[in-house]
Amino acid sequence: MKLSIDAFNIALPHGTGVATYGRNLAQAARAGGNDVHLLFGSSRGHSRVSLLNEIALAEGEPDMTGKRVSGFAKAGKFLRAVKGAVRGVPAMPVPVSGQVVMPQRLKVDAAQYWNARELYTGSDQAFRACGAFTSVAVEGIDMAHWTYPLPVKMPGARNVYTLHDLVPLRLPYTTADKKRAYYRLCRQIVQDADHILTVSEASRTDLINILGADQNRVSNLYQASDIAATLEGIDEAFITRYVEGLLGTGLREYFLFFGAIEPKKNVARLLEAYLASSAKSRLVIVGGPGWGGEQDVKLLKSLVSLDAGKRIVWLGYLPRDMLAMLIAGARATVFPSLYEGFGLPVLESMALGTPVITSNTSSLPEVAGDAALLVDPYDVHSIARAILQMDQDGDLRADLAQRGRIRAELFSAAAYSQRLAEFYSRMA
Repeated sequence: MKLSIDAFNIALPHGTGVATYGRNLAQAARAGGNDVHLLFGSSRGHSRVSLLNEIALAEGEPDMTGKRVSGFAKAGKFLRAVKGAVRGVPAMPVPVSGQVVMPQRLKVDAAQYWNARELYTGSDQAFRACGAFTSVAVEGIDMAHWTYPLPVKMPGARNVYTLHDLVPLRLPYTTADKKRAYYRLCRQIVQDADHILTVSEASRTDLINILGADQNRVSNLYQASDIAATLEGIDEAFITRYVEGLLGTGLREYFLFFGAIEPKKNVARLLEAYLASSAKSRLVIVGGPGWGGEQDVKLLKSLVSLDAGKRIVWLGYLPRDMLAMLIAGARATVFPSLYEGFGLPVLESMALGTPVITSNTSSLPEVAGDAALLVDPYDVHSIARAILQMDQDGDLRADLAQRGRIRAELFSAAAYSQRLAEFYSRMA
């Protein structure tokens, strides 16, 4: 099958869970013998010089921070967006010559890269203005797999959408989404899509109960993680030296949280629980500020500056390879999120043999199974007790590490590829 996958999240400069999903989806689809095409929506115009188009994809979007945009420019962009919704947006091939060194996030094994100018930003504008989906055509495509709720469709192909969760509707105070527009978009996707995919039974239930999706047209395939592959050939001695060089502490001597600093990640309660636990191991926070995370960031900065013993360390955003090292070297991962469609940090930690403390809500128990300590994410004392128990009980850590590796196999690349192949076969 000739398959198109959107690169909306893959193209972002910093990694997201959906970007990881998109890369793993492309890899699994290729492993199943499908011809994968990656569709970008760069704002840069298509040049007659092929190399310049390749350079534009590698360079990413221009940084407009602090720059003033004229009213004429805004109006022109809006008119292009509406025109695209009415007439469709052309997609142009972007040959990859190998002359341009692509950033790691864009190194996806695809038969062809395509770009449709301003496809994703423009389609969002058009949908908000007139409620219409933007059409984009790539010749010969059998199925368009959209990895995110995007107001885009591909005529002549079967359109499949992955809806990871309904957090903007379940926890509306934790996201910046315009809730009415988001609801209308998801409702239209549920009504018009050839099929809906999701990543957990918890999310599938939400799609059916909240959006009224036909249960026969919603499938949960879960997802996979390739993070263990980043440490292939690297021994524990190297990880030990790496951790000591970065943190000045030994292997298994710190707790780790990684994810965006945003309301649903529950960082403020995590910090309070860690301090209340009196655990001897340090707490390392990896993640950049997200929407609505100002108060958590302010608290985190205050605690770091006041912490003379360096018990709390905030490293900000880290590249994936560095993050994998820190996960593998941690005493345990603590991920007390309020709500997750899947909870990739739980799987990534288990896959690397790191014990996990996570929440008893949403999809997280579904992913963790019996291989983690589950806590009430709204109860600081529950989180604190689990941290102290994990800090003091070496047998527990060893048992959870072993259980975690076994549990992670249920979400391996091979298992995911098999589930995806069976789904594509049904849709063929």
